[in-house]
Amino acid sequence: MALEHAILVSLLEKPGSGYELARRFERSIGYFWTATHQQIYRVLKRMENDGWIDVRDVPQQGRPDKKEYSVADLGRAALTSWLHDPIEPESVRHDLAVKIRGAAFDDDPAALTREVERHRRAHRDRLAHYLAGQARDFPDPDSHSDSDSEPGRAAPGAPLDAERELQHVVLRGGIAYERMMIDWLEDVLATLARFGPDR
Repeated sequence: MALEHAILVSLLEKPGSGYELARRFERSIGYFWTATHQQIYRVLKRMENDGWIDVRDVPQQGRPDKKEYSVADLGRAALTSWLHDPIEPESVRHDLAVKIRGAAFDDDPAALTREVERHRRAHRDRLAHYLAGQARDFPDPDSHSDSDSEPGRAAPGAPLDAERELQHVVLRGGIAYERMMIDWLEDVLATLARFGPDR
């Protein structure tokens, strides 16, 4: 995926300035596709030159005018074309997994414990962030619904909102991934503990 596609998706969800777009990347899209502020501004300029986005000046009180970006017809067509193109399943490159395998050749395999614990903390923090976002953005519409229903899912028979439902399914994927990583790291820590000083 090119950064252009992530920007088009974000701008279709809501037009905004470069700054607002960069903040959205930090808050949500960035967990699945990262970009620096400089990269975003550079790509926005290219997309404007290619006719993929429209730009309008928005006056502000007491501050310089801001540029607000929105998706032009050419940009929507480019996104539609990309959405219909097949993509290959991602190959996993996981540095920590290679380190864990390599620990077998260290005099003290358990020395890797601190690094694995750091990764576990990072995944726990990200999971907490995702769960807070889910509670904020996809609250359970019916607190009396049965316990098997997913928070934020449309009630049976309610009209579907594709944007909302698809944003939520991506977030649920992130939640499932973080839970899987935490479970795996717990398994790694338990395995490393067997090689501690008391073995």
